[in-house]
Amino acid sequence: MTRVTDTVRREADYVGRATRAALRGPGRERDLVVQSLKAAAAALLAWFVASDWLGDPLALMAPWVAVVLVQATVYSSLRQAAQQFAAICAGTLLASAAQGLTGDTLGALALSVPVLMLLANWPRFGDQGIYAATTALFTLTSGTVSASAVGHRVSQAALGAVIGVAVNALILPPIHLRDVRENLAALAGEAGDVLHGVADDLREDEWDAQSAAGWSSASARLERRLDALRSARGWSRESLRLTAGPLRAVSRATSAVPSEEEDERWSRITGHIRALTRTLAVAADADRTPSPPDGQALRSYGELLEWIGDACHAESRRLLDGGDGTRPDGRAEEAMRGLHERLQEGLRDHAAQEPDRTAVLGTLLLQAENLWSEAVPRAWRR
Repeated sequence: MTRVTDTVRREADYVGRATRAALRGPGRERDLVVQSLKAAAAALLAWFVASDWLGDPLALMAPWVAVVLVQATVYSSLRQAAQQFAAICAGTLLASAAQGLTGDTLGALALSVPVLMLLANWPRFGDQGIYAATTALFTLTSGTVSASAVGHRVSQAALGAVIGVAVNALILPPIHLRDVRENLAALAGEAGDVLHGVADDLREDEWDAQSAAGWSSASARLERRLDALRSARGWSRESLRLTAGPLRAVSRATSAVPSEEEDERWSRITGHIRALTRTLAVAADADRTPSPPDGQALRSYGELLEWIGDACHAESRRLLDGGDGTRPDGRAEEAMRGLHERLQEGLRDHAAQEPDRTAVLGTLLLQAENLWSEAVPRAWRR
């Protein structure tokens, strides 16, 4: 009972947060509300046109098709409209033919549904293939299998497809530009969090193989965030198809979206962080030959990573605010130069005493330089 109560409470909290986010301002939650209301409006309009205006006795097909064709993008609505209409035609025609051959509903179901379920897996139908089988079931169990009924169902499916696509395209057409910016900002923010976490452990000399495993897990989460960014970029690209000119103006969505070069830049930053955590994990493994640098060098390195993490956080805020390039202040530049010089001196000291530690420190320093170069491009520096 306690588990059920906790589940209900969590779901209620989730619904409450989503509701507040939708009321607060533009975002993913408000987009879902808009799309849901558009789907309901498409169904109501299709029913009114088919039943009240045209007086069709099989008007159910029109709202059924219309409600599922208010998709995430106008392009996907058109693509799925074609797929669904083809599937409905296949289901209606095959079910009617089976009824004509067998003269019995059970026999017609046994003859048509297995074939249509196999046909549902045809890649050309996408995820709309199942409508072939459901249409056959509806056709055979409604008791109105005739040439006239077939014509009504097909025409109503076409009407519903037209209305669903039109509502989605003309009433606040979905344009997913915000998702790219939000995912990019989240990636930058999480990259800064990972670097700050590593920096804190290094400066306090509180790191071991378990800490390194935690850093590796955090860098793996960055990879998943990068995958989410790539998915959002794909949605953004698709949402701009067939929504040029006036339709974009109707959507009231800003066209300001970070360039794809930003995706590549943060992909490289993610790769550098992954390489950095891997180097530290190897150094923390007592069974491996490379040894970590001494405590002072690691503390300086931790400070360096903290400055780079600050730059990532500043980038995250810039992306959310839509401002210009982040420019580090003079204090940050001076601190970076001082830490870099200190680490270079440490590198020379290690080289004279412990070559294996030198290799680790040199690798870490190179990775930090790569991170700084990507997190704050040269064009943005003073």
